Amino acid sequence: MGSSWGPVMTRSTQLRMAVSLCIVVALPLGAREVARSRTFQTFGRLVARVETKRPIVALTFDDGPTAGVADEILRILESRQVRATFFVIGSHLAQEPDLGRRLVAAGHELGNHTYSHNRMVLRSQRFVRAEVERTDGLIRAAGQTGEIYFRAPFCWKLLGLPWYLWRTGRTSVTWDVAPDGPSSEADAARIVSACRKAVRPGSIILLHVWYRGREPSRAAVPALIDQLRADGYEFVTVRELLSSTQD
Repeated sequence: MGSSWGPVMTRSTQLRMAVSLCIVVALPLGAREVARSRTFQTFGRLVARVETKRPIVALTFDDGPTAGVADEILRILESRQVRATFFVIGSHLAQEPDLGRRLVAAGHELGNHTYSHNRMVLRSQRFVRAEVERTDGLIRAAGQTGEIYFRAPFCWKLLGLPWYLWRTGRTSVTWDVAPDGPSSEADAARIVSACRKAVRPGSIILLHVWYRGREPSRAAVPALIDQLRADGYEFVTVRELLSSTQD
């Protein structure tokens, strides 16, 4: 009498099905990890930290610029004679072009953080080109000269964006120290402590200071600078860090 359950699968068939299922599940997860990696990019050059024995670090800020915050940030950096790198959003810079000019005039460096701050995954080359080139144009209008470094929003990138950056000779810059994390978890003292524990020669430090709710990050900047200087570190721009000799 035949079985109503159909043919019984052999162990080898079951194994093949299990492996296939694992691959189907793992591929999207693997792609997600690649897309968000701070240290790997499918095409072109990516820098998260510079190998050097010199005690130099780059202080970087994402997003903005935002009116009402710029004065405070510029005052802090000027009082401590620190030049930083600001990865700006093009649409914000279009609304506040004077802030971009002030940052450049003060000796700071502007980097490209896209025009709209959308996740740059599964985007057409036309979209990618517009996001990058429009922001580059605004950065040039602010007075920036030399290479403009790029940082993807949320660090999301996979194929189309890295391909475009590689074809146009651009360098992606991420970070190896991000002490402020989500604003709900931020605390000025905690930010400074976390940075001191993680920083090392050649580090690229990421902070978020431009928006409401980021008061702890802004409050942490003076103490962070003072503490790292007391620890023997010197602050440089990303350009200076990348051009430093590997001692």
